Amino acid sequence: MKCPFCKFEDTKVIDSRASNEGSVIRRRRHCDSCGRRFTTYEKVEEIPLLVMKKDQRREPYERAKVLQGIMRACEKRPVSGDQQRTIVEELEKMLDEKEQREVRSSEIGEFVMEKLSQLDQVAYVRFASVYREFNDLNHFMKEVKVLLGKKP
Repeated sequence: MKCPFCKFEDTKVIDSRASNEGSVIRRRRHCDSCGRRFTTYEKVEEIPLLVMKKDQRREPYERAKVLQGIMRACEKRPVSGDQQRTIVEELEKMLDEKEQREVRSSEIGEFVMEKLSQLDQVAYVRFASVYREFNDLNHFMKEVKVLLGKKP
């Protein structure tokens, strides 16, 4: 690492510590040329996850956007904030395990609908009505019939 003060090419690490729950390494360094000390931080460079929309546009994945959609669907329903956040965490874990940097919005929507159908059927239908863009009552009734068909 180059010294930021004298630009000497070879500095020594005198102390390393994990910070930010282990996702960042903090290093104290010493320059043998000028004798000054400085701190560097090392972390994994993350490539942003892109979401491919229905119209083929791509936009960065936004956790807040997914959570907001779930929160709207669960409004005034017996689904806790922790349960809603768990859906998002499980989604992100699934996306991380796939190790792809691009995901279709349909994959995100289907995952969320599956999780909501297990928690609250009304929240599921609310989310599906927006996600699947129900145009009339027939689309809505079809989805309800599918949901009723899954009941044991």
